[in-house]
Amino acid sequence: MSAKIIDGKQIASVIRAELKTSVEKLKAKGITPGLGVILVGADPASISYVTAKEKACSEIGIYSDDNRLPAETSEKDLLALVNKMNNDPKINGILVQLPLPKHIDEQKVLLAIDPAKDVDGFHPVSVGKMVVGQKAFLPCTPHAVLQLLQRSGVKTEGAEVVIVGRSNIVGKPLAIMLMQKSPTANATVTVCHTRTKNIAAHTKRADIVIAAAGKPNAITADMIKDGAVVIDVGINRVDDATKKSGFRLIGDVDFEGVKEKAGFITPVPGGVGPMTITMLLYNTVESAKANI
Repeated sequence: MSAKIIDGKQIASVIRAELKTSVEKLKAKGITPGLGVILVGADPASISYVTAKEKACSEIGIYSDDNRLPAETSEKDLLALVNKMNNDPKINGILVQLPLPKHIDEQKVLLAIDPAKDVDGFHPVSVGKMVVGQKAFLPCTPHAVLQLLQRSGVKTEGAEVVIVGRSNIVGKPLAIMLMQKSPTANATVTVCHTRTKNIAAHTKRADIVIAAAGKPNAITADMIKDGAVVIDVGINRVDDATKKSGFRLIGDVDFEGVKEKAGFITPVPGGVGPMTITMLLYNTVESAKANI
């Protein structure tokens, strides 16, 4: 029996409809949520991602201040723009698209963002609050995973969760969020990585497997137990001559094999991806609400 597909596009559309209603209520009070977007250079993946975010803002009524800067932009000029947005009352959230050109110190730029406008959830203040369980902007992709689980009726309380990947963007924060003392968390979490001796020994016992390794087909059917929930965070380009682009997107999970064994599974594309942008919108609206 095939797994139930967790449709990220459908869930994202529901949340965006909820956010659109929230934005309309804010506008009735004279507040228009605003997102400041900064893209330095012309990385194709970054351009595509930022364009999608800008379109999503427009669809739900968020004001988007778009700044596309040349790759040679100096660190000083970029920091000046961030500071300008910090002091702009029309901007509730600031997004600096990563990666930045090599001559710019990413950490220095992220630290310059006002934590009250850190809608990506990357600032150490945001991370620290998240760790101790205080209200904070949650990083978008881990938050997307939690929303997918919750809105699909998957219970995390008491569940054995294995996360494959320990990045600062996904693996680490997701582990912290899932182990929090909360009805929507309360999981027992194991994090596997490149130095884990036998990843399959861990994933086979998991009720929920979350793949965020950045490696195609890292999780195969023989690595999960029957009925497990499998969330695929990976996005990998592989050559495909049948596609106009010359490539197709696949995740970190062998979807065709695993779907015949899992209870729930997310596809790539159409799973976590649409939800990541949606949670950025969510954080921006929450930031605007704080100004009421």
